[in-house]
Amino acid sequence: MSKLTHLDETGRARMVDVSDKAATAREAVAEGFLRMSPATLALALSGEGQKGDVRAVAEIAGVMAAKQTSSLIPMCHPLALSKVEVRVEPGDGGLAVTARVKTTGPTGVEMEALTAVSVACLTLYDMLKAAEKGMVIEAVRLVSKTGGKSGDWAA
Repeated sequence: MSKLTHLDETGRARMVDVSDKAATAREAVAEGFLRMSPATLALALSGEGQKGDVRAVAEIAGVMAAKQTSSLIPMCHPLALSKVEVRVEPGDGGLAVTARVKTTGPTGVEMEALTAVSVACLTLYDMLKAAEKGMVIEAVRLVSKTGGKSGDWAA
């Protein structure tokens, strides 16, 4: 098993020191899904709900969340993000959320992409819960990452 980078030699939590790492182009893509009934999906896609265009609001919430990741996840570094793109699209049985995050820096943006997807899904749930409380957020995962010492990775 690999050594956990957020633990020191005594097992105490720590922020990884990235001061000696080269700044390189980094990108991460994450996805998630909000499962719902056909009636709720139709309402979400109509844009006629009481709260307006739920997809647009969720996309904006995802972008805002990516920028706040270091405030939410204790060991994440604050990053200057160069791109955050969040898309909410209809899928089979619900809404699919995808986030693409880019930066040039000494550490990756996987957590920012995952945070963007998670908050976008939570925002969709919040905006649609009056229609259906039994919706399920599922399959939040990293799809790919590029750049950095560990190289490229894809699910």
